[in-house]
Amino acid sequence: MDTKNPNPAYGAHLEPFHGIPTFMRRPASRELEGIDAAIVGVPFDSGTSYRSGTRFGPRKIREASLLLWGFNAVLGVAPVDALEIVDYGDVEVIPVDISATMGAITTEVGAILEQGVTVVSLGGDHSITLPLLRAHAARFGPLAVIHFDSHPDTWKSEFREHPYSHGTPFRRALEEELIDTDAYVQVGIRGPVSASHDLEDARQLGAQMLTIDRAFEMGILGVVEAIRDAVGDRPAYVSLDIDSVDPAYAPGTGTPEVGGFTSYQMLQLVRGLQGLNLVGYDLVEVSPPYDHSDITAILAANLTFEFLSLLALTKRKEGQ
Repeated sequence: MDTKNPNPAYGAHLEPFHGIPTFMRRPASRELEGIDAAIVGVPFDSGTSYRSGTRFGPRKIREASLLLWGFNAVLGVAPVDALEIVDYGDVEVIPVDISATMGAITTEVGAILEQGVTVVSLGGDHSITLPLLRAHAARFGPLAVIHFDSHPDTWKSEFREHPYSHGTPFRRALEEELIDTDAYVQVGIRGPVSASHDLEDARQLGAQMLTIDRAFEMGILGVVEAIRDAVGDRPAYVSLDIDSVDPAYAPGTGTPEVGGFTSYQMLQLVRGLQGLNLVGYDLVEVSPPYDHSDITAILAANLTFEFLSLLALTKRKEGQ
């Protein structure tokens, strides 16, 4: 399909208050021939352990993306010009059945990946990352994972013997050998935990953990260098929990932790991934009911724009 001259209902010529809010005005389509990247919403929040509401995240992030004008002045690229991008819409979820929802995510996203399309996922709570990793690992093998978060999400369980929630996806992924433990970096971990051994448990499972204190000691450039050293040229998946950002900048989330990154620091961290072999991305835990003036959704849309810009730079380099 021609994404450069889409249906005028989605056109970039419209002001932010006009039209249908697909991500960055991209056409809403499931025709994937010739498409480079698909925006895929996963409006599921039944894996939360505190405040729900992230099921409304994908819709609000799309709405906030209408403020994006298209050209990334820092990276020097316009992703919508360099890439063929569509808004795929949402995976169908079942709020009362986390296992069935995970199965649907893995199946549908796996089918998109089989067509050579990069999936850019908007959540939803962090439990959705497990089925996304299953789909990506089935195509690319064990993944390098760059995990921005205030929580390690490697708990054995949050609800007695129930294995799935937004606090367990990376433990399950490590158990299923979806992640290359030589290249799994957690960035921004902070705040009180349930037990004194929680962070050490994550390290023992294979996470290279950069707590927020360590990250601030290293500086943003040092963190970027550490990520790049760990990941190398492996296929890399980025999972960005918006609560890695301080709630002063991103209050609209389910489990806020004080003392995190600023919006600008988070932009720098994502930009620092330029040139890596990026094969997938999710941005999770945006909860509009707790947002103020949509600032969390606006940040989420901009971070996704930055990731698309990285994909655009890679394609431009490959075409030279």
